Amino acid sequence: MFSRATVLPNPYLTEQLKEWLRQDWKTGIHNANQIYNYTLQFLPVSQALNQVLAEEPEQLVYRIAHLITPPDDKWELVRLISGSIDTKFIKFEPNARAVARGFLRLHERSPYHALKAFETLRSLPYGEEMWRISLIMFIYQDTIKLNDIAALSVYRFPEKPWLRLNTWRALASLYDIIRDIQIIQNSWSRSARAFALSHALGELKNLRDRADAVPQPEREIVRKIAWNWSQAILDVASEVGNVSITERVRNPYVVGDPVEGNLFVGREDILKQLKELWILSQHLQSVVIYGHRRMGKTSILLNVANSLGSQVKVAYVNLLRLGNSPQGVADVLMAISDEISDAVNIPPPADEDLLNLPYRTFRRYLKQVEATLSETGLIIALDEFEKIEKLIEKGKIDSDFMEVLRGMVQMSPKIAFALAGLHTLDEMTGDYSHPFFASFINIKVSFMESAATRQILANPHEDFLLDYAPEALSAIYAWTTGQPYLVQLVGFQLVRHYNEQVFEMGNSRDPVFTVEDVRAVINDPEFFQRGRYYFDGVWGQAARGAPGQQEVLRAIAPHREGLDINTLAEFTGMNETNLQPALDSLIRHDVVWEIDGKWRIIVELFRVWVDKCI
Repeated sequence: MFSRATVLPNPYLTEQLKEWLRQDWKTGIHNANQIYNYTLQFLPVSQALNQVLAEEPEQLVYRIAHLITPPDDKWELVRLISGSIDTKFIKFEPNARAVARGFLRLHERSPYHALKAFETLRSLPYGEEMWRISLIMFIYQDTIKLNDIAALSVYRFPEKPWLRLNTWRALASLYDIIRDIQIIQNSWSRSARAFALSHALGELKNLRDRADAVPQPEREIVRKIAWNWSQAILDVASEVGNVSITERVRNPYVVGDPVEGNLFVGREDILKQLKELWILSQHLQSVVIYGHRRMGKTSILLNVANSLGSQVKVAYVNLLRLGNSPQGVADVLMAISDEISDAVNIPPPADEDLLNLPYRTFRRYLKQVEATLSETGLIIALDEFEKIEKLIEKGKIDSDFMEVLRGMVQMSPKIAFALAGLHTLDEMTGDYSHPFFASFINIKVSFMESAATRQILANPHEDFLLDYAPEALSAIYAWTTGQPYLVQLVGFQLVRHYNEQVFEMGNSRDPVFTVEDVRAVINDPEFFQRGRYYFDGVWGQAARGAPGQQEVLRAIAPHREGLDINTLAEFTGMNETNLQPALDSLIRHDVVWEIDGKWRIIVELFRVWVDKCI
């Protein structure tokens, strides 16, 4: 009772707290928080925190940021470190005090004072990052007029690694919105202004909807910025928006994002195979859905439920949303549990249980779910699965995760897993992967057939008023080889091209796209700029794995008809021992193929991009 009746320090309590904090920061913080909340011993708590924080200054920003991480954020300890209780009996560590005050000021929505607090800490790890976040939020928070928003600077991101990944994602969205507002304010193109308006409003809505992913204390400031900017844009929406509704053909094509509902067409072969494995079989079969970048794997996972009816439920998990996974495997299992809960309407396990006993808790949850699947089955779809391998390589997740997951795959005939990503079964680099994938069937997602490509372009929805000449559809397939992202991009640019010609330039023309229209949009430099996510992704993938892949692509790119193996070896300076592994890797990733003894780049638009831009 002594500690609850007096502020006089208990003997040795400071030393005991310091020992706990040094041995295990998380446990020590928990103990310190309990003592602070339920006793009067704030002096030993403050002394211990300040002294231990002073011992490792390079951990200051990280450790104090950890104190405010949900679900057990400890703002009272942050206030204690900041010197909110001013007493001569506590020797405050100056840098720790400044860090704590910086986070507190952000929490109070005062980024200006946070900026001042972090100013002296820029040399510390993550200090520059927090200073820059405070600077951007200070400038953006009170900018409410459209002209002022358009004049805002776009600040350079700090070097990685980042402490506040989701904050930077939110700021990246704000940067895109600034560029859209600059177009709204400055462009002479009515369709460009209308498109920018629509994109900006969509981005702001997404930002508000996803604000919960932004960590405290930045979250409320991001919400305020998004609200202010939405109001500023809505003030001009009637002027700009009327143009897009009354004069522009609504663009039905989706570039970059997964397509859902009526916009999802084709892939009948893959959907049929999944239906056979998941409905016509007594035992749900786990699958690996793999393919190169932007081939439509995510779209398949998001739309497969429509083909399965009520017999099988799908819990879709995008593993990219895990970020840096500070809680390791618990973060992964929390994300999976949340999506399973949405699919089967069974509450997920408590976060604390998953943090303490992640595997056992999740296994019990799966058994609970299995017990309810009397007439149905459950597919757990894990998209961007290579994220798991990256987390294992970084030490965020133990390599035994794959073995545990394998056990879960085999635990019930009513539950199966669908893993989607870039890697095929033989490309996973860890030794742990091979026995794991023995329980899976591989399904490759590659280029679309010509008929599916034509359907997507000519019939994106019932009210689409434009049409394509048969020769134009053939030309698009020849340029794209049915690569889904590029097919959507060409269609998207063609609609913009039509709107510009008819409604901006005032030209009269038939509502039918010709080969000349296709050439016009492809030869526009903006096309390759908009498609950079695909082109850069394929090019970047060629830098990994077998050496020499990019050299091979550079050699082939100027030659549309391709090169024979001897000429290719001569141009690259590579012997057969080095050249063949590079070609094999490019074949597996659907980048090159051999036709009539000549090696060619499969997608013509990618060949042109390499030839012109690399």
